Amino acid sequence: MADTASRTMIRTQGRRASAAFGGRRSGQRHPLVATAMVLPLAALLVVVFGGWEAVVTQASSVGVMLGR
Repeated sequence: MADTASRTMIRTQGRRASAAFGGRRSGQRHPLVATAMVLPLAALLVVVFGGWEAVVTQASSVGVMLGR
């Protein structure tokens, strides 16, 4: 029970630090914004690892699974 106070203080300090850097907003991001954030990283990974064939294969498999 004696450790409870120190753990609470650490959590509170973390929340303050998070709030100082913008913190977390409630709500959801628009899907197009999320896509715009992810696509550059996905493109970089495809180029770096040469995985274009793997991406095409996975997309094709997902399409078949969805019935398209």
